[in-house]
Parts: sequence; structure tokens; C-alpha cells
Amino acid sequence: MSKRARRITMFVLAFVFVAAAWELYKAVGPKEGGEVLGMRIFARTDDRAMPHIWDMFARFGDPEVRGGEESIFVVVLRAAWYSFRCSLLAFAAGSLLGIGLAVLMARFRLFERALMPYLVISQTVPIIVLAPLIFSLMAYQSRELAEKTWLAAVLLGVFLAFFPVAMGTLRGLQQTPAAPLELMDSYAAGWWKTLWKLRFPNAVPFIAPALRLAGAAAVVGVTVSEISLGVRFGVGRLILSYGQEATSDPPKLYTAVFGAAALGLVMAAVVLFIDRLLMRNRPPEAV
Repeated sequence: MSKRARRITMFVLAFVFVAAAWELYKAVGPKEGGEVLGMRIFARTDDRAMPHIWDMFARFGDPEVRGGEESIFVVVLRAAWYSFRCSLLAFAAGSLLGIGLAVLMARFRLFERALMPYLVISQTVPIIVLAPLIFSLMAYQSRELAEKTWLAAVLLGVFLAFFPVAMGTLRGLQQTPAAPLELMDSYAAGWWKTLWKLRFPNAVPFIAPALRLAGAAAVVGVTVSEISLGVRFGVGRLILSYGQEATSDPPKLYTAVFGAAALGLVMAAVVLFIDRLLMRNRPPEAV
């Protein structure tokens, strides 16, 4: 309990430190900017470009539009929930795809040599370029697919999420000790039974951190694709929409940014739960 309390305390203090640094820079930052140890220091900005922290949080209680009934908090929460479902779907599909590719490459070295360069190259393509491309291909196939912009966002999340899972799982499957493998061979166990009984349990310490990366990548892929495609109900769309009002209402933009940050924290909690579930029966030395 004391360890958990320390983690929660440090988590809160980290946010307090960032907020204090923000306000401190607004108060004492150089007015014209400058350089410190060769690093560029940006100029202190006014409330229009750099609003106060309390103005950002106070904006959550205001109506989204003048005279409207729904508050910004409700709108951001609904958009974050929509993006969370897309991110969760992308995380699940990407993890399954990554594990499947890892098993295929571990089973056949030919597939590893053939696929590995393309898997690495695929992660160098900017997703902000892929989002319109995938959407245009969907629109070319049928009009019904063109209306499902959320599907393009999910596919971009899958595109980013599968890679760390594939690499982590492949490394874990290939790190199985030789002595247990020889024991399974002496029992005349087939490759697939050895995979399920020995290789996968041995790969769990490698899969767990890979899932953490995949969860973060899924959120990034979905949010960025929502901004690029203008998905109607996502938090990325809110960032794009509120960003157009940033000159007249700067704190409103940060409410959508906070919603995206909360989305990432919730996804991290889900992945942490899966991590604890996978590692619950591992001995301390293995963990």
C-alpha cells in the first residue's frame, strides 16, 4: 500500500510540477527570448497564446457554444470515449496481428528474412500521409466504406500497434533456452505444442512491455488519423475544431488536449492491467 501511495503521489506531483513550470515561465520568462548554453529560449507569451492553467480547467464548466446546454466537459468526455473505443479496437487487432506475424517468423526463417525489412520500413512512413491514402482506397472500393472514417482511423492504429508486439514476441520466442527445448523434443512434442506449452510462457516477459508500446501507439495512430481525416466524433476532431478557435478562445483548445491526454492514461491503465494479468504467475527472478 505504501508503494502504491508513493506512485500516486509522484503521479500527482508530476502534474503539479508541469503546471508550476508553465506559470513560472509566464511570470519570469524572457520577454524577447534568447539563448542559454546554446539552446534557444522562446519568448514569454501573453494569455492569448499561453493561457493560465486555471483558465483551462474553468473552461470545462462552460457551454461548448454560446447558449448551448452541453458543457465542454461532456463534449470532450464523449469524444474521448469514442476515440478510446477505436484505440482499444486498434490495440486488440494490432496485438493479434503482431503475435501472428511473430509466430510465423519464428516457425519459418524464410518468412523472417522476407518480412523483417518490410516491417521495419513500414514504421518509417508518416501516418499523416497514410491516413488520406487509406481513406481514398476505402472510398474507391465503395461508398459505404467512404462513410466509415472511423475504420480508417482504426487501421492506422493497427498499423502502429502491431510492430512492437511483433518484435517483442519474436524476440521472446527466439530466446527460449535450449535445455527445455531438448526436453520437449525428448517427449516427442510437436512444434505447435512446444509453442503453446514452452515458447509462449517464456516470451511473456518480452510481450508485456511490447503491449505497453502498442497501447500508446494505438492511441497516437487513432488521434492523429482523426485530425488528418476529420473523424466527426473523435477527440482528434475536437482538437482540430477547437484549434480553429484558438485565437479567440485559447483555453478551449487545451480542454481537447486534456481529453486526449486522459485517453492515453486510460489506455495505459488497461495495458497495465493486461500486463499484471500476464505476469501474475511469473516467479520474481523471471519478472
